[in-house]
Amino acid sequence: MRQAEVLFKKEVAGRLKQLDDGSFVFRYYDDWFQASDKPAISLTLPKTQQEYISEHLFAFFYNMLPEGSNKQTVCFENRIDTKDCFGLLMTTAKHDTIGAVQIMKINK
Repeated sequence: MRQAEVLFKKEVAGRLKQLDDGSFVFRYYDDWFQASDKPAISLTLPKTQQEYISEHLFAFFYNMLPEGSNKQTVCFENRIDTKDCFGLLMTTAKHDTIGAVQIMKINK
């Protein structure tokens, strides 16, 4: 299992996991979910439920990934398999992203 924290405007909003079977779970942390002044991180991951499960990387996170030659270069330089979307996300979305969301790998 691999895990990453999801930050919204530099505040921790939830956790994204890739389970051993390859499926994904996104869960808002209790404090974020219960706070009425904290927004959903995406329209496709609304705060109407606290946990989301998918067989594939959620579209919101997938759309944060580089494409084409940029993807090839990042994967080559960081020794990431081009099919490893979660590994690529944790590498590329930790600092300079378009929008308010960042992904920070949890080392455990």
